[in-house]
This record gives sequence, structure tokens and C-alpha cells, in this order.
Amino acid sequence: MRIYFLLLLLSLQLCAQQTNPGVDEIINREMKERKIPGLQLAVVQNGKIILSKSYGIANLQDNIPVNNTTIFPINSNTKVFTGVAVMHLVEQNKIKLNDPINKYLEDLPADWQKITVDQLLTHISGLPEILQLLDPMTGNIGPFKTEAAIWEKLKTLPLEFKTGEQFSYNQTNYFLLGKIIEKLTKKPFTTDFETHQFRIAHLNNTVFGDSRDIIPNYAPSYRYNSFFDGKKGEAKLTNTYTEFPDFVRTGSGLNSTSEDIANWIIALQNGRLFQKSSTLDMMWSPSTFNNGTPTNWARGWGITKFRKSHKAVGMSGGNRSAIIVYPEDNLAIIVLTNLAGSSPEDFMEEIAGCYNPDIVKADPLTYLRKNLREKGFDKAIEFVKKEQKANPEFDPKEDELNSWAYRMMSNNQQKEAFEIFKLNVHLFPKSWNVYDSYGEILLKMGDRNKAIEMYRKSIDLNPNNENGKKILTEITAK
Repeated sequence: MRIYFLLLLLSLQLCAQQTNPGVDEIINREMKERKIPGLQLAVVQNGKIILSKSYGIANLQDNIPVNNTTIFPINSNTKVFTGVAVMHLVEQNKIKLNDPINKYLEDLPADWQKITVDQLLTHISGLPEILQLLDPMTGNIGPFKTEAAIWEKLKTLPLEFKTGEQFSYNQTNYFLLGKIIEKLTKKPFTTDFETHQFRIAHLNNTVFGDSRDIIPNYAPSYRYNSFFDGKKGEAKLTNTYTEFPDFVRTGSGLNSTSEDIANWIIALQNGRLFQKSSTLDMMWSPSTFNNGTPTNWARGWGITKFRKSHKAVGMSGGNRSAIIVYPEDNLAIIVLTNLAGSSPEDFMEEIAGCYNPDIVKADPLTYLRKNLREKGFDKAIEFVKKEQKANPEFDPKEDELNSWAYRMMSNNQQKEAFEIFKLNVHLFPKSWNVYDSYGEILLKMGDRNKAIEMYRKSIDLNPNNENGKKILTEITAK
């Protein structure tokens, strides 16, 4: 009888792995197109992991395949764990989101003191970027030698903009959040994460570390490079080396598996990490700029799709791994890869569509991508016109289109990128930035005269576009 139940359990697990063949089709297609060596996928539905699957090679040097315990760097996905740590302190009434940070941190410059905890969480603080003080190639501590020296230098730098007026993704925000967590818990933030998140969610393969650390079952990271020894050549796959000094690891220091992150999401949603559901709702809501408009980020979470249906929140890290949660659909998708530049968030909503087809159409970018793959990217404007006529709520966003086009351009999909930049000009003719981007791809494709025209339009719309002026001067001088 026991053998029967074991066989039954095994058959049920295999059945779960074999559901939704469309998932395999999407993953295999994207791995081939993006040249991703190895990938790990987990799908959570209704509080359970319904799919956990590994693809490809984790370690190219030794031809080691990915399995469900292969550990991947998750880079900026670490910030969602930091967001939970902060919101845990909010729930305990140890922090108020609108408190100025000088309530928790001493010896701050005068123009830093009224920045709020919420403004750190959502990247609208205007603080100077700590990364400019670290080695730009490796991320190591660089010439300043110590955290204390970096901290003193950082405080001498001016704000990038008036606090609360703009969004700027910035590692300094999460560096300071780490200091606040440590001040209030009287422990290293790594201990706080371990106690209040890792142990509770049973994360057995989630660890802090970087390229310097020996991490069992670790998948090294790769990227395609075309510059070697000061010369440009054919792009080839290379190893990456990255250091995350311990004091900035609240922003980008964790390594994990898709199953661990899936279990963490389950714990987050079933009330084991927070005592009140309202805390989770607050974390997954935007803050506001000074003028009252909502921020681009939720609290610790950078992928925010606050649409009429199929709301989604998530995060991406290192341009190689991403998490997307659909609270209303009781669904979450986690994709980890070992290729910097793979941008899995591009295709994750299509995976979600294998479990709820309505999700694909709810996201204009995913719907556009899926259809243009079939119809041809040169049909982009025609397709959008037709879709908007049939569905006035179909509204691709300028920044999302621009980011997608740049990712394609970096992956040598220049014709496809060209059509999306062109579409953005069609949709947003009053935006100086779309003309600037369109000019860039035109120049890259050798259409100098058209590029000049686009840069001139960009500068007409924004006379402060100094980069555009510089490029225009360079190309008109030739």
C-alpha cells in the first residue's frame, strides 16, 4: 500500500510538471532567442507551487545542468526582502513610513534630514548614488577602502533633485534602509532577514553573497561582451564578476532558487510574514510624489501594474531574474537565469497567460509582443491603430516601449527595436525623449539624415536635452 501511495504521489507530481505545455514552448523559445544558458522556473497558484522546473546548463565550464537546488544571484530582487523587513517594523510600530529619516539616523546632511522612510522605499529621495563611489567594473569598495570613508564622502555630494519631485532608481536608498533596520533591531540586517523571513518560509537555499563567496550549487553568471582589451569584436559569452560590499547587500546581495522564492511568496501571502493583511496591501501600493501623483514603485517592489484587472507587482534583478505576483489571480511567476541581459520580465506575463489567458491582454506590452512576433514588427503601428479602435483602453506606455526597444537593441535585434521606437514616436509625438531614442537607432542603422531630423525635433521639444545637442553636433560636423 505504501508503494502504491508513493507511486501515486510521483505520478501526480509528474502530471503537475506536464500541465500547460505552452510554458515549455515559451521558455524554450525565449532561451533560444536570448541565448540563455540556464533557467529556473516556479509557478505558484492558490498558495501552492504547481510547477517547478529547470532548463539548460547552470555551469558552462563543467557542463553542470540546472536543477531545483541550483542557486542563482537575484541581485535587486533583494529589495523586496528589504521592503518586507521595513514593513515588518512598520507593523510593530517601530517605524512610520512618513517619519523623516533623521528620527532614526544621526549625523545626516541638512538636506537629507526630512527625507522620509517611504521616499527611500520608492526611490524619490533624490539622494546621490552610492555606486559612483564603488568600482564601476566590479562593484567592490574601491579607493575609499572602508564603509566609513564612503559614508563620509557620500554625505558631501549634492542631491540629484528636490526630494519627492522625481523618481531615480538609487542604491543609496536601500543602503540607508539597511542602517535603519540595524538601528531599530540592534542586529545585522542579515540576522533580521534570517529570523523573520528565511526561517519562517523555510528558505534552505537562500544566502547572502557575491562572486567572492563559495556557495554550493551556485550558477555562475554570464554575459555577452563585444569589447575586449580595448577593441570591439564579435560578441561572445563571458564570465561576470561582481562584488556586493556587505553594507549595500540590502539592495543587491541575495542568492536563491525559484522554489525558495516561491515558498517565500506563499508565506508572504498566507500571513506568516505579516500579522495583518493590511500591511501587505500597504506594501503593494504606491506612495506619492509631492504633487500627489502615484510613484512608479510600490514599497520595495519595482514592477507595478496597477491596471483595472489582473493587478501585478514584482521586481527584477541584474537584468537576469524576476518575480511577478498577481494578487487578484492567486498566481505568481518566478524566473531566474544565469545570463545578464536576459530580461525574463519581458516574457513572464505570457507565461502567466498559460494559467489565465486574460492576463496577456491586460498587459499591452505583452499583448503587443505576442502579436508582433506572429504578424511582424513592421506591422506595429498598424496593429496598435486597429487595437485602439476596437479597445480604447489599449494604451502601451511610453517608458515601457522605450525600455523594451533598448533591450532589443542591446541584443542586436535592431530591426525590431527600430519599429518599436518608431511606434513610440507615433504614439507620443509631443515627447522629446521618443525622438531622441528614435534618432539613436536611426544613427545606429546608418540613416544619418533622418537621425539628424529626429535629434532636432527632440531638442526643439526640450532645449535642455544636452546629450541630444552633443550627438547632433557630432553627426552634423561629419
